[in-house]
Amino acid sequence: MFDVIIVGCGPTGAMLAAELRLHDVRVLVLEKETEPPSSVRIVGLHIRSLEVLAMRGLLDRMLAHGRRRPAAGFFAAIDKPAPPGLDSPYAYLLGIPQPVIERLLAEHATALGAQIRRGRTVTGLTQDDHGVTVELSDGERLGARYLVGCDGGRSTVRKLLGVGFPGEATRNETLMGEMEVGVPAEEVAATVAATGGVRHRFWLRPAGPGVYSVVVPAAGVSDRATPPTIEDFAQQLRVVAGTDFGVHSPRWMSRFGDATRLAERYRVGRVLLAGDAAHIHPPIGGQGLNLGVQDAVNLGWKLAGQVRGWAPETLLDTYQAERRPVAEDVLDNTRAQTELLTDEPGARAVRRLLTELMDFAEVNRHLLEKITGVGIRYDLGEGPDLLGRRLPDVGLRHGNLYALLRRGRGLLLDRTGRLTVGGWSDRVDQLVDPDADLDVPGVLVRPDGHVGWIGDDQLGLDDQLARWFGGPAA
Repeated sequence: MFDVIIVGCGPTGAMLAAELRLHDVRVLVLEKETEPPSSVRIVGLHIRSLEVLAMRGLLDRMLAHGRRRPAAGFFAAIDKPAPPGLDSPYAYLLGIPQPVIERLLAEHATALGAQIRRGRTVTGLTQDDHGVTVELSDGERLGARYLVGCDGGRSTVRKLLGVGFPGEATRNETLMGEMEVGVPAEEVAATVAATGGVRHRFWLRPAGPGVYSVVVPAAGVSDRATPPTIEDFAQQLRVVAGTDFGVHSPRWMSRFGDATRLAERYRVGRVLLAGDAAHIHPPIGGQGLNLGVQDAVNLGWKLAGQVRGWAPETLLDTYQAERRPVAEDVLDNTRAQTELLTDEPGARAVRRLLTELMDFAEVNRHLLEKITGVGIRYDLGEGPDLLGRRLPDVGLRHGNLYALLRRGRGLLLDRTGRLTVGGWSDRVDQLVDPDADLDVPGVLVRPDGHVGWIGDDQLGLDDQLARWFGGPAA
């Protein structure tokens, strides 16, 4: 019997498996596909996800396979530069093939001891007070103390649980891919400039020598499981721009709709949902994969604490309490961006107004931090603005903060020399550093990098250690 079974080995499932293994949780990942994805779709890792990967020592591996781009132009594709002084050393977008992300995260999970079984399809599940039993398509039955559905927008786990998935169905579909063109770059730029001002779901942007990222409205709504062809792109480019630009030699092609849905619950007993199984939305702003990876990092240490026996009774419920509002915000901002990409006169007028407002650094920063996850603040009660936010990778006397978070444990960063983690030292590390680049006396950093307490009072610290990490060891 396993401690946790994860259904789905995409980025969310693989990241969650690794997070659990940091705490020696016995993990099995079931993936229905027999082979990893082969389509070379390029996705973007935003600032907060880059910070998470840096916290776990994974970022250098990703950087070797990706291409850095400016952290700008995310909101409704409005082309504005990044505001100055972003609060992160990782203030860029990393474009990287999605199969590479999935491979690296799966390798990370297996190196830590997770088991991954491919070609295994879940068809049923039951649970009681002691655990969960899943049934596979070949009749095999497997047991675990907990189950997490990371199996995408059409999640079998969510459907078997009977969890509602309200929202809006797809109304408009868009083609997206990378391919070569057969006309000079000057002609591409001139045609896009003449057409894109009206039809904002259409653009061609350079993505490498002779290669363009192409986005164009589809002819209608079709089955997303059926990939588009190069002729689909050529036909729609002729409809929208009057030319197909001689597109050929695609690197990858896909279609996406504007369906927007959010699971009514993230937890039913011993079964939880994460990633696209809990929320779907248009890929505008490139937030989906990032949202799922961050779900996994929020859930991993909490579920591990439940399995290991030290978690406070309410800790696992904070997963939904913290992450569902984040998903609600992402759904709302993608709804807004979708409206701003339509041809309606009112939407075009609002887009022009927002374009002007984004010349104000505060507006530009607010929207960028919303898209990149930097602006997330969990509601942990009254306190300084830093409470509930992620702690940046601050400089220390020797090195940087994130290098101390690789084991997935909590961390007390104490500038006073008077604080201690005491009986929580088996779950929480401690560093005394008067020179830490902080303007507060001490912070308790949760394993996901968010600040759980600020101050210099030992009694207050003990209360918050108990809140997040249970009772002290004997």
